[in-house]
Amino acid sequence: MGQGQPKYRRSSSQKRMHREASYKFTPVTINECPRCHEPKIPHRVCLNCGYYNGMEIIALQEEKKE
Repeated sequence: MGQGQPKYRRSSSQKRMHREASYKFTPVTINECPRCHEPKIPHRVCLNCGYYNGMEIIALQEEKKE
């Protein structure tokens, strides 16, 4: 046996448990848009006002209510 080699074979269930031990969900980060103060995902265009980094990226049309 060489160095760093496993002494015994890992069973299928042990392999799965070892692989999934460090797997976990990370919560979605939500920041406030500096322009319209609506919640948005960081490093994305604000879906409410269409701005990112102080520049208008998406020209949103306002709906007229009659």
